Amino acid sequence: MKFTFLTPFPSLIEGYFSASILARAKENKKIEIDYLNPRDFSTDKHKKIDAPMIGGGAGMLLSPEPLSRAIKFARENSKELHTIFLTPVGKLFKENDAKRLSKKKHILLVSGRYEGFDERLIEIYADEVFSIGDFVLTGGELPALIVCDAISRQIEGVLGNSSSLEEESFEQGILEAPAFTKPDIFEEKKVISEYLKGNHSKIASLKRLMALSKTKYFRPDLFNSIIEID
Repeated sequence: MKFTFLTPFPSLIEGYFSASILARAKENKKIEIDYLNPRDFSTDKHKKIDAPMIGGGAGMLLSPEPLSRAIKFARENSKELHTIFLTPVGKLFKENDAKRLSKKKHILLVSGRYEGFDERLIEIYADEVFSIGDFVLTGGELPALIVCDAISRQIEGVLGNSSSLEEESFEQGILEAPAFTKPDIFEEKKVISEYLKGNHSKIASLKRLMALSKTKYFRPDLFNSIIEID
């Protein structure tokens, strides 16, 4: 799969793919990473990409023309481009979205800056619009990276052990159960004794119960949705 990041600050993103799992995925050609800078598509002599908002308001807004040219360029060079805008006003990005989008061939991630996008860009070009939470950041590069990371790990061959996906948080609609490693006793805190006995059936049942308890405490919204389904 190919990811293209549309951002005026590609250097904020590049380093993330220089180490660890996604670096190996890139090296093994499981994912391809590309960048488009809207400044390269600006006709302004100073390469400006922002302008004051019509109707007033604090701050500047991304101008539609440079981003439009950049998106058109991406579309002209990819027949299977799926364009995603990252903005706080979008739909909340979830694990099921990552799974679904991992089947795409080429995703363009458009990062917001300043006070966001001219709404007409979204109306014309967006296939989907996502938010990563109910908060505002200084730019859309982090949300774009988060979306890319979540999608990439769903691609076959990206994770060293694909079975590790099965017990992750949100895979079953709930949070992951508590996990432990050696030593058995740390700072006078013991590993749950049932984990040490080797009865995998009992351990699985216990993990399910603890996962539900954890979800009820930390994410009652998820817990209540599970209860409704049951």
